[in-house]
Amino acid sequence: MIFLLSRFNATALLEKLRGKKLTFAGDSLNRNQFMSMVCLIESSFPPSSFKSLIFKENSIIFKATDYNATIEFYWSPLLVESNCDYMASHGVRDRIFRVHAIEKHARKWTDADILVFDSYMWWLLPKMKLLWGSFGNSDAIYKEVGMRHRRYEMALNTWSDWLEFHVNRTRTKLFFMSLSPYHSVSEDWGVDKGGNCYGETEPILKEGYRGSDTDLGMMQIVESRIQKLKTRGLKVEYMNITQLSDYRKDAHTSIYRLFWVPPTEEQLAHPQNYSDCVHWCLPGVPDVWNIILYSYIMHS
Repeated sequence: MIFLLSRFNATALLEKLRGKKLTFAGDSLNRNQFMSMVCLIESSFPPSSFKSLIFKENSIIFKATDYNATIEFYWSPLLVESNCDYMASHGVRDRIFRVHAIEKHARKWTDADILVFDSYMWWLLPKMKLLWGSFGNSDAIYKEVGMRHRRYEMALNTWSDWLEFHVNRTRTKLFFMSLSPYHSVSEDWGVDKGGNCYGETEPILKEGYRGSDTDLGMMQIVESRIQKLKTRGLKVEYMNITQLSDYRKDAHTSIYRLFWVPPTEEQLAHPQNYSDCVHWCLPGVPDVWNIILYSYIMHS
């Protein structure tokens, strides 16, 4: 699909979403995009409008009452079931996933009119454990798996199979966000070894720049699954925001991130070590993602 990007119009989008539900399903980058969307919409609300923001289990739900419209974020960082399935648990290092189990999450998606998926960062550990059986079952079998491309591919196969057989093709519009790049290696843009996004105030100006953190193989896996669905009559729009975001080493939250516990004196003495070079400031890069998404929604 080729079209000119439209200027974001919150009222027009809410009219498009009247009586409908837009769900972002995935990891904290998808939550970053969700919060951007809520901010873009809420800023144009007249004072008399009724709205609410509800935190419920693994969901954050924004409701625009006057339009009977819902915008929701649902936490499912691996898409399939895992021991990372609790939004407050961001410190899980020994990650375990059930590659064929997706129903726990998918039942939360079935009533959405627009579904926006992402999944990338939580797959990047060198090793993860694959579980056959269920959590808490003494007969369950665990197998440690490297090969992040292979385990990612298995999970996306489960995701695409679920979509093929359960999505209402006449009702639900589907999107998948490409990986959000991060800027943890300053050597990528020609700065001394050991740096990251901390202290960066200008974008990268080198045409065609791509950071070392961008895994093209994982992007190709997503594209392959989406193409396979297309051959089976199910359309998923692949939102490739990777390249345009890769230039913005200056746009991360860095030291201005949320701290669940106050930083230690040692951290304060070395701010580069605790800089968040993954998530994005708002307003910022995710707003551009949403302008692109908005254009797709309004042209559909």
